[in-house]
Amino acid sequence: MRYLGPVFRSTLALARSKNIARFSMCSFSTSSQREKQKKGILELLAEKPVIGDGSYVITLEKRGYVLAGTWTPEASVVYPEAVKQLHKDYIRAGSDIIQAFSFYGTDDKLSFTTGKGKKITYTSEEVNESACNIAFEVAGDSGILVCGGLSPTPAYTEGKGKEFVQGEFRKQIEVYKKKKVDFLLAEFFGHIVEMEWAIEVMKGAGMPIATTMRIGICGDLDGVSVEECTLRMAKAGADIIGTNCMYDPAIALKTLKMMKDTLDKNDLKVFLMTQPVGYHTQEIEKDTRGYFALPEFPFAMETRLLNRMDVHKFARDAYNLGVNYIGGCCGFEPYHIRALAEELVAERGCRPPGQDMSSGFKGLKDSMFEEQRARGNREYWSDLKPGTGRNESVLLSTIDPVPKK
Repeated sequence: MRYLGPVFRSTLALARSKNIARFSMCSFSTSSQREKQKKGILELLAEKPVIGDGSYVITLEKRGYVLAGTWTPEASVVYPEAVKQLHKDYIRAGSDIIQAFSFYGTDDKLSFTTGKGKKITYTSEEVNESACNIAFEVAGDSGILVCGGLSPTPAYTEGKGKEFVQGEFRKQIEVYKKKKVDFLLAEFFGHIVEMEWAIEVMKGAGMPIATTMRIGICGDLDGVSVEECTLRMAKAGADIIGTNCMYDPAIALKTLKMMKDTLDKNDLKVFLMTQPVGYHTQEIEKDTRGYFALPEFPFAMETRLLNRMDVHKFARDAYNLGVNYIGGCCGFEPYHIRALAEELVAERGCRPPGQDMSSGFKGLKDSMFEEQRARGNREYWSDLKPGTGRNESVLLSTIDPVPKK
């Protein structure tokens, strides 16, 4: 089959031979033209690689706006300015899409008791409405797409059944329909059955459907293979499928290769996307718990952070594989998103909006320090083997076994 990949490959040689400064900032429709000219997600994916956004829950926890442990999105109601700023940061870095911050935004997840015994309850409607309002306010007339997200429900693992679980999804989707988001994304699903239930509800919304599972090469939490998950998402009606969270780019791309091969073999035409974590996680490649199994999660992950060259490589490898929707999840900060956008300047035909303060590697040549001037080239950073600066750091961590129930 002819795989649905980008049609911008003819510009690749241009990036290799020309300075990226020759490309102008990514431009969008004016206010009066927006509704007529703004392209949908599927149209964009057919033309060029699309840059997603990055981490919300983890980044906002670090900034003091999300509770570690519950990881819920009430900041969209309580601290809207914090959410708004993070959206702005991703757009300036080069994101074509921002996702309304409503992760874990179902009623059954938004009611909990804190460690201090305080009862916290928000409604799915208020969180999702506020998240959409913030995202649309930031997107404005820029042409940036706004995505409405679904995530796993506690009800599924509690065995409350299909009708209850789908009811939780419907409440979110009703808000997204009212707010007229550009497409829907079901993300972070660990069970293909729950994902199929989500897709079934999403199909009734009349919007493009993207679906990503938190799986690596070993498949879902029930032992369903990557290949079967791929087929079931595609056949259920998803327009875009892929992976998100839990694993680093290297593991994610191994999984995406399995997905792509399955699609090719079965002549299924859907787009691929990936939004991995912004950390190195090689120890847990075959652990279905993902990076939650790492002893450093969540408060000591910084030593595992991807550097910008890691992200440049990820962007190039993902694009070469045929992945058109490339973004990040937990740990992917705005500077990581900028690295994605800068790596694919030629394929996309423009530089990110923050280009006024980003001149690439060559910017170091303007430094007053000789050491920095010598590093003002891509080769230096591509060849670098970074140190940790720690006398007692280890190469790989020891992973605890799965706890007994």
